[in-house]
Amino acid sequence: MKNKFVKSTIILIIGGLITKILGMAIKIVLTRTIGTEGISKYMLVLPTFNLFITLCNLGVPTAITKMVSERKKSSKKIVIPITYIILVYNILLIIILFIISPILAKNLLHSSDLYYPLISIGITLPFIAVSSIIKGYFFGKERVFPCTLSNIIEQIVRLILTILIVGNMMQHGLTTAITFVVLINILSEGFSIIVLLFFLPKEKIVKEDFHKDNKIIREILGISIPTTTSRMIGSITYFFEPIILTNMLKYIGYSNDYITLEYGIINGYVYPLLLLPSFFTLAISSAILPVVSNSYSRGNILHTKKKIKEAIIFSLLIGIPSTLIFIFIPDVPLKLVYNTNLGLEYIKVTAPFFLLHYIQAPLTSSLNGMGYSKEAMKGTLYGGIIKLLSLTILSYLKIGLWSLIISSILNILTVTIHHIYYINKYLKSTNYS
Repeated sequence: MKNKFVKSTIILIIGGLITKILGMAIKIVLTRTIGTEGISKYMLVLPTFNLFITLCNLGVPTAITKMVSERKKSSKKIVIPITYIILVYNILLIIILFIISPILAKNLLHSSDLYYPLISIGITLPFIAVSSIIKGYFFGKERVFPCTLSNIIEQIVRLILTILIVGNMMQHGLTTAITFVVLINILSEGFSIIVLLFFLPKEKIVKEDFHKDNKIIREILGISIPTTTSRMIGSITYFFEPIILTNMLKYIGYSNDYITLEYGIINGYVYPLLLLPSFFTLAISSAILPVVSNSYSRGNILHTKKKIKEAIIFSLLIGIPSTLIFIFIPDVPLKLVYNTNLGLEYIKVTAPFFLLHYIQAPLTSSLNGMGYSKEAMKGTLYGGIIKLLSLTILSYLKIGLWSLIISSILNILTVTIHHIYYINKYLKSTNYS
């Protein structure tokens, strides 16, 4: 098991690095194609996109990973019926998005031209959902190569389409270009699905495989609902973030242009740069989930503790050097990646606290693997509440976008401390070893 965990981790790290480099290339191309104004507008759409991505798969991939890793049920009996249910559910999401997009664009984001980018999100959702479910199956089997390869192919396709399409769409206006930035996800996710299907076992699928087992569905939902609620809380927090910020700052006298520009700098340059090391921690979190789930369900607590500790150490090995770079020479990576010096002070202040953020993903996966998805959800909830409350209060202090920075730091501290406390609590309270 040890060798398999290490091998999986290495594959995911290498794949994550390649994917991150390709993602950086996409951001560079996108930034230089649609400019700061375009990035700022896209950042207003992105919270809605992230929210509906969370909603589109209902946390099912995590549930599938856990159930498949524990070998409780036939894989086909788990994956096929739930995929069908999720696709039907996604049709409902598309309808909802089409209904709320005009209101969201005009009344909440104060930009009617964002209507088309918002409705474009809906079309991409089924593709993202199916891709995520299949990846959940492979992670449960601890077969990480297909997922890694599909992610790389997905990013390559996205990069190529961004170069070929988005620039040409600029002649039709900024809104059209941003709309196609969203729509590109259809083809990129489509290619990802094709790659994943190639690696699926060549098992004969019979009619009975589509019949839903209510017991299996209940078990999946028992895992997925807390997981997706946790992610929804994060996405909802992110969704309301620009709404609260825009309205509060406009109320006390800041101009809409200033808010849009600074918000675009923070979410378009600052946070993406600080999140670059997360390719490593996300790889660790993906690898640790089936390992912790398997060992904890078998009562091997010592092995569980060891793997969680290793996951944290591995995350810090990349997190600490990255943090030092962001604190002392932030202009170097910022200029290299985005060809700008905007946001330097934001980076210097936020970077030390992002060190805790780098271990959040492995901690969350550990709680999910141990069967305490509800506790992970509570941590995210507490962090989200504190962030939105502090954002609302701090906005009145006339410190501009620093209110967003401080509230984000408080969120990181809350979630990380909560997760560490409860992992220690549950490991100590378990009687078997």
